[in-house]
Amino acid sequence: MASKRNIFEEVGSDTKITSASAGAIARAGSGDRHSVRLWLWSLVGLIIVMITVGGLTRLTDSGLSITEWDPVMGAIPPLSAAAWQAAFAAYQTTAEFAVQNAAMSLAEFKVIFWWEWGHRQLGRFIGLTWALGFALLFFTGKLPKARRLSLFAIGPFIGLQGFIGWLMVHSGLDGVRLDVASYWLMAHLGAAFALLGYIYWSLQIFSRSEAELLQARRARERKLFGMSTGLMHFVALQVLLGALVAGIDAGRNYTDWPLMAGGFLPPDMFSLSPWWRNFFEDDGLVQFIHRMSAYLLFAFAIVVALRAKASAHKVTRAAFGTVGLVLTVQMILGVVTVMHSSPWNLAILHQFTAVLLWLAVLRGRFLAGYPIATSVRGTS
Repeated sequence: MASKRNIFEEVGSDTKITSASAGAIARAGSGDRHSVRLWLWSLVGLIIVMITVGGLTRLTDSGLSITEWDPVMGAIPPLSAAAWQAAFAAYQTTAEFAVQNAAMSLAEFKVIFWWEWGHRQLGRFIGLTWALGFALLFFTGKLPKARRLSLFAIGPFIGLQGFIGWLMVHSGLDGVRLDVASYWLMAHLGAAFALLGYIYWSLQIFSRSEAELLQARRARERKLFGMSTGLMHFVALQVLLGALVAGIDAGRNYTDWPLMAGGFLPPDMFSLSPWWRNFFEDDGLVQFIHRMSAYLLFAFAIVVALRAKASAHKVTRAAFGTVGLVLTVQMILGVVTVMHSSPWNLAILHQFTAVLLWLAVLRGRFLAGYPIATSVRGTS
């Protein structure tokens, strides 16, 4: 039975090999791989900025300032005093305004409005960058035929991410919630990391020719590749848990470390009913799970790093060394952020470092699966 394929496993490699003639592999990789890489790098950079801006939008409580979703006309901000008053009046119907911001002025509303508007505009710009880039590369014959479908899939992925974003915002407009639902924030951030990972993995694929990829795969370090796959999933889980922490501002309570309110377990962990709500809405339990998961992730990363240290490939060893360094910085940042009650500057730095860790793990996994050959002298 064929093994189940991973979302980051050999993107677009389902094209059948119909001929073993000389040069067939090289021809399968025809196209301008350099131009494709530039396009993909631009998308990677934009999505990193998007994740950062999204984090700041959450930290400034700006996400509910625009109460409608109009993918086209929504790109136009209020252009008159009456339009601004209408936008402000719509925001005043939310529970967030009634409970937290009842004294907010129109000038103060404009600040949070521009944060959310800028976040949405950046999403539109990412979609436009994909569409124009794909069309230009396609019609100029610069897209390798074997990879067109995988690159086209980025577009619907971007659209799905935008739709999840609206579902997240809509969850906070029910007249009851003061913020968006934490599980929708988790889904939104998780989709953003998945999209970033998919594009970054594609970028790694385009960093080498088809012939080089085929040759490298024969030297795959299967054990390390499998362990790095587990590490990738573990990091993804930790990102999702971090989104739950952010969604209910759980990082602003229980500021002692390594204990929580003086004990190993936070008090009243299961005070909400039904019981399953506590895993999404109880700040003590959510932060506790995030902490415990971080410890386990760090321990597992050490095991993977020790395995990578035995790799015969210098570049692979260096890649997992980077993973260890970034993860250590991320752990320290997490502790410092909690102990300072999650100020926006530390919180956004913690999130940004999570992005770097995600990319570092994907890079290490790719090199374990497609190692770069080094000479015997170079492995010392």
